[in-house]
Amino acid sequence: MARLGAVAVAGIAALTLSACQQGSASGGGGADGEAVTLQFQSLSDQPATQEAVKEIVDSWNAENPDVQVEIIQAGWDGIYDKLITQFTGGTAPDIIHYEASSIVPFAQDGYLADLSEYISDDLKGDISEGIWESVTVDDQIVAYPSTLQSYLVFANTDLLEAAGVEVPSGPTMSWDELREIAQATTQDGTFGLGWGLGSPTATIMSLSLGFDGGYFEGEGEEATIDVGEEETAVPERIHQMAYEDESLDPTSLTLSGSDVLASFYGGTVAMTVQGSFQATNIANDAPDGFNWTVLPPLEGTAGALQSANPQTYSVNVDSEHVEESAAFLEYLAAGDNLASIAFADALIPSSGEAQAGVEELAAGATGWDQILASAEGLEAPPFLKVAKYTEWKDTIATPAFQQYFADQISVDELRQQLTDGWADIAG
Repeated sequence: MARLGAVAVAGIAALTLSACQQGSASGGGGADGEAVTLQFQSLSDQPATQEAVKEIVDSWNAENPDVQVEIIQAGWDGIYDKLITQFTGGTAPDIIHYEASSIVPFAQDGYLADLSEYISDDLKGDISEGIWESVTVDDQIVAYPSTLQSYLVFANTDLLEAAGVEVPSGPTMSWDELREIAQATTQDGTFGLGWGLGSPTATIMSLSLGFDGGYFEGEGEEATIDVGEEETAVPERIHQMAYEDESLDPTSLTLSGSDVLASFYGGTVAMTVQGSFQATNIANDAPDGFNWTVLPPLEGTAGALQSANPQTYSVNVDSEHVEESAAFLEYLAAGDNLASIAFADALIPSSGEAQAGVEELAAGATGWDQILASAEGLEAPPFLKVAKYTEWKDTIATPAFQQYFADQISVDELRQQLTDGWADIAG
């Protein structure tokens, strides 16, 4: 928000004055019988997902010769700054793929179209209020929510069996149960748990909801922070497993989730907490004969809650073809289409129809029962509407959590750093 705010006033003024003349980056067609061309900036980075998106676009283009969609392939790295440049320079595409927590500043600064009138009643009713809330800014729906990630425990079933541990089969799993399994499977050079928390904030903020740890109250510039026992319940449990139980490999805490998968495949960690999307990678990349499963969603004192931070599809407010762009997004969000994207990415689709479609596509594939079960606990987190949250996350929270997981500061010092850092940023 801070980076965007510095350019927002001038950018919006320039775009407002030039909207009728300039429009979006495409500005294509629509006159004298020419086909409209919509530029769709996609961030999908898995080959299977890119293919799924391409098939949907090709199908749309075949059915709608007057409105053609052109995929502009981009990547997640550096996309925030790229969008700032595109919006302020008047070159933003018609359709923008991103995520709920990151589009809020762009919506607040007036760059995204209000899609409320274009979304069908059927789709509105098939997606939970909590997910719609995550893409609603100032009473405007600024995106179609598509797919969501949850954090789940992946387990090497052979190592659990060797340790005499029965694989949990209930609807949820307590943190105490996770700790007990980690202790039981820590033996003979194997840690019970490996957890890639080199960039820890998103994971911690999401799982903290299970202990009613919201961190923030209020919205926008008026938001305040409160870091109490509920907020540090998750990091404290991680710290206990690493330094008291010695059942969590402390080295893994400095790595990315993907980096820890090598230890998982190699049998030096029995379990690993990962984003649900890793189910596809594990299915494709694990060695032959590697037996694994996904354990039930983690449940804290407030339930098996996690952040609903869906990937999103928005429309540039200055596109010359907002209505056509919204029509394409309605098509993209249809149950079968969204299911194909979600299944390719091992993510949870936002709508009930698409979730049913994924269940059919998965047909009992490893992990999918738990991935879909975790969808029931997804809710819009308090930080989603907090101005300067991204700045606090990057400059305050991430280094503070990293120090705590390196056993360099106490939990009281962690709370103080998170609180004082917010005060400095919020002014």
